[in-house]
Amino acid sequence: MTDCKKQTNLKKCNCTYKGCERKGFCCECLSYHLKNKELPACCFPSDAEKTYDRSFEKFAELVKERKV
Repeated sequence: MTDCKKQTNLKKCNCTYKGCERKGFCCECLSYHLKNKELPACCFPSDAEKTYDRSFEKFAELVKERKV
């Protein structure tokens, strides 16, 4: 991935999972989470992201509550 802007991406990444090997590699992160029927951390406000519930259902709930 020589054209990846990892350092730029890391400035915007709010993922708190310490062992994440995809941190800063947005295309890999998005592919991983979509495959698992989830959204990546950057789609969630920080307080919701810390729960690690990245499900579509949680996202819809936050939309309904006008939190995203």
